[in-house]
Amino acid sequence: MKSAAISYKGHRFPQQIIAHAVWLYFRFPLSLRMVEEMLLERGIVVSYETIRRWGRKFGAAYASRLRRKKPSRNDTWHLDEVVISIGGRKHWLWRAVDQDGYVLDEIVQARRDTNAARRLLIRLLKKQGLAPRRIVTDKLRSYGAARRDVMSAVEHRTHKGLNNRAENSHGPLRKRERMMQGFRSPGGLQRFISVFSALRNLFVPPHPKRSALAIHIHRIRAMAHWKTVTGATA
Repeated sequence: MKSAAISYKGHRFPQQIIAHAVWLYFRFPLSLRMVEEMLLERGIVVSYETIRRWGRKFGAAYASRLRRKKPSRNDTWHLDEVVISIGGRKHWLWRAVDQDGYVLDEIVQARRDTNAARRLLIRLLKKQGLAPRRIVTDKLRSYGAARRDVMSAVEHRTHKGLNNRAENSHGPLRKRERMMQGFRSPGGLQRFISVFSALRNLFVPPHPKRSALAIHIHRIRAMAHWKTVTGATA
């Protein structure tokens, strides 16, 4: 079923400007005030609070319409968790990426235990629609217990050196965390990463050793798809 077009009714700025502002904020390590300044340089006077509201209103709608990578039974899921401090309390961001570094899912949770690992695996199975050939994790025992409950037939490999794809995937978010001076709430972090990772999946080539021309073509196609999704093709 085809998604309905995104409505910009009631907004005085055209969709091209709104989509561009949201793209700048989620795609690059920029603060809201930096995006405000970049738009001002182009003669567009809009406050950073308005940009914040655009990101909250339209970001999720854009992300939900971006194409997703087709899952395969030959996939390998790399799972990892990273601690993020929110309001002085520890929270854990659980992330799954595939063998190409494509972000499959992320979930913010208050604990680092078997129930949290199980919740991630159940979400992944529901979202992907099928189990992978294997999962790769660090030596956290919660993964093994959760895997036995949820997907006992799937091969499970544990080795710190094997899980670099998942561990490296935390880097871009860490940069944003520093730029934003932290996140205000677990819900705000969950909303942000859902859009942030969807744009990274679209714009970042899956194989970094591609030629410069292949990367250039990939970005052109990604931008064309982004404009189609946001209605900013005019």
